[in-house]
Amino acid sequence: MLNRRRFLAIGAVAAGLSLLPHRLLRAEDVPVRVWRGVALGADASLTIAHPDGAQADRLIALSLEEVERLERVFSLYRPDSALRRLNRDGRLDDPPADLVRLLSEAAAFGRATGGAFDPTVQPLWQLYAGHFERADADPAGPPESAVRAARALVDVRALRVEPDRIAFAAKGMAVTLNGIAQGYVTDRVSQRLKAEGMDNVLVDMGELRALGHHPSGRPWTVGLADPRAPDRSTETVDLTDGAMATSGGYGTQFDAAGRFTHLFDPASGACAAQWLAVTVQAPDATTADALSTALSVVPADRAPAILAAYPGVTARFTHPDGRILRRPA
Repeated sequence: MLNRRRFLAIGAVAAGLSLLPHRLLRAEDVPVRVWRGVALGADASLTIAHPDGAQADRLIALSLEEVERLERVFSLYRPDSALRRLNRDGRLDDPPADLVRLLSEAAAFGRATGGAFDPTVQPLWQLYAGHFERADADPAGPPESAVRAARALVDVRALRVEPDRIAFAAKGMAVTLNGIAQGYVTDRVSQRLKAEGMDNVLVDMGELRALGHHPSGRPWTVGLADPRAPDRSTETVDLTDGAMATSGGYGTQFDAAGRFTHLFDPASGACAAQWLAVTVQAPDATTADALSTALSVVPADRAPAILAAYPGVTARFTHPDGRILRRPA
């Protein structure tokens, strides 16, 4: 099994840039400050156009404080996180507002996608991860009876979310927000920077959100990873006041052959394999993240109906043979 990196491991702020006095700068001369590290189990970065280096560093520090705060809510690895306590106890009284909000949004995405997005798939993750961690693991995967038993616990309708309490209707249920939390945190950081007066920012907390444009006036330009060689880009995309998220089984693979990944079809309990990657562009990163997850587990003929509920959202599907399918076409 390829281990998923821990939910948050923030590195040092990137080295400072030489700066001109604010009054002497043209828009295209505004320096770009970049922080790079790891957040939410993935490479992360903040790109901020600001004429004052000290202020840019302050904004980066504020952003990382927000990420750390949300990690204490959503982490599956920290024993004291709100999500971990919910999964352990089956209920959580006085839950953090962010957890109530995001679980409510997750349930709404579940309804809108006909169940393709479902945060209650964590029992499937636990089953497959536990199976392949054993030295004598059957390479064909867990027994069908075990998959059926775990699948019986997957039902977002059995998740009760209220402002003062979150609870599961069935013993053994568990939730994961790994298919939406990166987008949500990206949006929260973007909103924090917007509230600080920032108009031109590129936030990448595992998913991307662009505020405004590059100080040169051109859009922010980001690369799409090749799912067969994720360190290499296959094409670039221009982003201006929008978001982008990619889901692919290459992110976490339970077996050496890569047949079993972290993307589960909630309807069958099987690992989805029809796409190498799905990239979604949307107005916000939460929507892009959730829909890229949902579209990863459905056939192409279901995509138009799902996307029809989200005007302005587009999807790019990478087939295992390398073909690219775009919806809307």
